[in-house]
Amino acid sequence: MSMARYIKLFGLTLGVVALNIVVFSPGFIGIEIGDNALSSAIGVTFLAASAITLTFACYFLLFKAPVALPVKEIKTHDDYIEALSRFKRIKVLEGDIGLALRQLERMQKKKNTLLEVLKQRFDPAELSYKKFSSVIYEVEKLFYLNVRSILNRLHTFDASEFESVSGRKALPLSQELLQARKNVYGEYLSFTKQSLGTNEEILLKLDQLMLEISRLDSLEPGDIDSMPCMQEIDTLIKQTQYYKN
Repeated sequence: MSMARYIKLFGLTLGVVALNIVVFSPGFIGIEIGDNALSSAIGVTFLAASAITLTFACYFLLFKAPVALPVKEIKTHDDYIEALSRFKRIKVLEGDIGLALRQLERMQKKKNTLLEVLKQRFDPAELSYKKFSSVIYEVEKLFYLNVRSILNRLHTFDASEFESVSGRKALPLSQELLQARKNVYGEYLSFTKQSLGTNEEILLKLDQLMLEISRLDSLEPGDIDSMPCMQEIDTLIKQTQYYKN
C-alpha cells in the first residue's frame, strides 16, 4: 500500500480525535454522558459515529484493494508503485517486481540528488543548469516509459495460464503445443527482465553523470555535449522512439 493511504488514515484519525475533544471538552461544547438523557444520547451517538467512521476508513484504506488505474492514466510516482505492487503476489514475478519497485525509489532519490548538486554548482538561470536539468528529466521520462511498457504487458499476463504450461499444473496437450505456449510466456518474462536491465543502465548513467558534474570546476555550455556521459545519455534518450506506451 502506498504511503499516501497511510497519511490519509492518519489525517482522518487526527480529525476524529480533534472533533471528539471539541464535543466532549468542558472548555468547548462540553457534552457529558450521564448528565441527562439528551446529553447522554448525543454523546453515545457521536462516539458510535466516530468508531464507525474509523472502522470504515481502516477497511477502505488498509484492506480493500483500490480500483486499478488503467495504465494510460498512471502518472505519479505513487501510481507506479501501486500499479506494480499488484503483481507482487504472482510468485514467478515476485523477484522482478521487487527489483522494479526498488528501481523506482532509487530513480526518485538520484533525480533529487542530482538536481540538488546542480543547484550547488550552477545558478538555475544559467544555460548549463537548464541543459543538465532538461537531460535529467528526459532520462526520468525514459525510465518511466520502460515501467509503463512493463505494466502494459503484465496486465495481459495470466498467472494461472503460466502455471498450466510450467509443469506444476500441466495440461494434457502435445509437447509441441506446450512448448509453443511456454515460449509465449517466456517472452513476457524476457521482456520484463530486458526492461529492468535498461532501467538499471539508466540508473548507472545518472550515477556517472553525478560523478562527472562533481568533478567540474568550470564549464562552458558548449562543452556539455562533449562530456562522455552526456553523449551516452543522449544515445539512450534517442532510443525513446523505439518504445510505445
